[in-house]
Amino acid sequence: MTNLSQVSDSEQRVLIVGAGFSGAVLARQLAELANIKSLVIDSREHIAGNCHTERDAETGIMIHRYGPHIFHTNRADVWDYVNRFGDFRPFVNRVKATIDQGVFSLPVNLHTINQFFGTNLSPAEAREFIEQKADTSITEPANFEEQALKFIGRELYEAFFQGYTKKQWGCDPRELPAAILSRLPVRFSYDDNYYNSSFQGIPAEGYTEVVAKILSHPNIEVRLNTRYEHDMAKSFDHVFYTGPLDGYFDHRLGRLSYRTVFWEEKRATGDFQGVAVMNYPNPEVPYTRIHEHKHFTPWEKHEATQAFVEYSKETGPDDIPYYPKRLPADKELLAAYIELAKAEHKVSFLGRLATYRYLDMHQVIGEAMDFVERWLSAKENGEALPECWQGL
Repeated sequence: MTNLSQVSDSEQRVLIVGAGFSGAVLARQLAELANIKSLVIDSREHIAGNCHTERDAETGIMIHRYGPHIFHTNRADVWDYVNRFGDFRPFVNRVKATIDQGVFSLPVNLHTINQFFGTNLSPAEAREFIEQKADTSITEPANFEEQALKFIGRELYEAFFQGYTKKQWGCDPRELPAAILSRLPVRFSYDDNYYNSSFQGIPAEGYTEVVAKILSHPNIEVRLNTRYEHDMAKSFDHVFYTGPLDGYFDHRLGRLSYRTVFWEEKRATGDFQGVAVMNYPNPEVPYTRIHEHKHFTPWEKHEATQAFVEYSKETGPDDIPYYPKRLPADKELLAAYIELAKAEHKVSFLGRLATYRYLDMHQVIGEAMDFVERWLSAKENGEALPECWQGL
């Protein structure tokens, strides 16, 4: 690979920091829509960020190296976009949860309700039943716990969400925003599909191959094991930054708080748990869930199996940030970093880490697609270029 000093302005116009979906889509859209050349750098030794997948050398199983990823979206344009670069096979995520009373389906649905309460309710009866259980005095939930109590009542909340949430986030659910739970609907049917999206699937050869194909364009150069240094910006007309927002400023105001995860791997023959994802809400169980990766590719057959027991902890300086906590102190710190970001010249902040939000893959891709259109439109019309992603 060439050094930055060997790359002339005519060969490279923009620098994109991060080779995950956000950076890859940015580079491809700029290349295709405006013939703009880009250098994409990433501090890791691989592309695709936390979506990175690879086949295990011993078993041949496709491993989601940073935890399971199931693609789902309601945006037809995003679904069409990713299918340009990969063979997305149908996959429905049917999550189970093990508690003292047995194994149940999530999200909470008619089967969960009837099994948990020992009833045989119809959809209409179950809706009325849960309305009686729910805390109707809560009109505007102020936190995660209140949101759950408003949705499903105390019994289901304590059985499936309270302990799991404490382990996952490392704090009392009353400290977390209500919006976290809005991603898990209650269904009064036997539909146990974890997502409620029109398009759902997993690429047959993994996400890393998809990202590699997105990045495969004559106008795109990729350089791995390369950390962003601020003096790099001098060689480019614009910088698109998709890394941690506080990291861009060398944490000068402090660190935004995240939760991170780590795993204990188990190898065996046959089938370990019979499902891709099993949650463990019981607070006495130290881990949050177990995922068995061969079940993410049901079109493949493997005699062996690999299961990953997942634990959650606070993110230290050397850990990979996963889930932004966005506690009140974080929001204050975020506001301060936003002001710094807005003052940056010819730098745009985009993606999950740069905007300190929990975003799924489809949201990251959709925002990158939309952002490039806005950026190019402003450039064409002689308007001020977006200096900072509006999601901040």
